[in-house]
Amino acid sequence: MFKENDKIVYPGYGVATIDRIVTKNIAGKSAQFFELKFVNNDMTILVPVLQAESVGLRHLSSQQQVSDLLSMLAQPAFGSKYKDAAVINWNKRNKEYQEKLRSGNLYDICSVYRDLKVMEQKKDLSFGEQRMLLATETIIVEELCLVTNTTKENMTGKLRTLITTREQQG
Repeated sequence: MFKENDKIVYPGYGVATIDRIVTKNIAGKSAQFFELKFVNNDMTILVPVLQAESVGLRHLSSQQQVSDLLSMLAQPAFGSKYKDAAVINWNKRNKEYQEKLRSGNLYDICSVYRDLKVMEQKKDLSFGEQRMLLATETIIVEELCLVTNTTKENMTGKLRTLITTREQQG
C-alpha cells in the first residue's frame, strides 16, 4: 500500500514523506516501521507497517477530491449548524473537532475549519478555538499545496476567501 518516498497524510499532524522502511528488533521480534519525515516541520516518527491503516495513514487526496472539496467550501452554508455552533459548549465542540482531526479525513478537517471560520466572523474566538483554526488551516493548506502545486500563501488566501465569500452569500 505505501512505499518509500510516498507522500502521505498522518492524521492530526499533516503531510509526511516515507523516508525509509526500517526493521527494528523489539522484545526479540523483528518489526518493520515506516520512518516518516514531516514536510513542514522538523519531526520524524516511526509507524509500524502493520498498523499504518489503523493509525489512519493515507495517500494524498486526488486532484478531483481537492476540486470537489474547494467547490463544497465555496457553497453557501445552509441550516443552523454553523450559526448555532458558537452557542454550543466549547468543550463539547472541541471533543467533536478533535475526533474529526484524528480521523485524518480531509472533508472532516475542512468541516472543522469551516465551522471555526464562520464563528470567527460572528464572534471573537477563544484562545483554544484560534489554535485549532490555525492547526486545521495548516493541515489543509499543506496537503492542498502539494496536490495542486500551489504556494502556501496562495492556497491560504484562496481558502480564507472561499469561506468569507461563501458566508457573505449565505
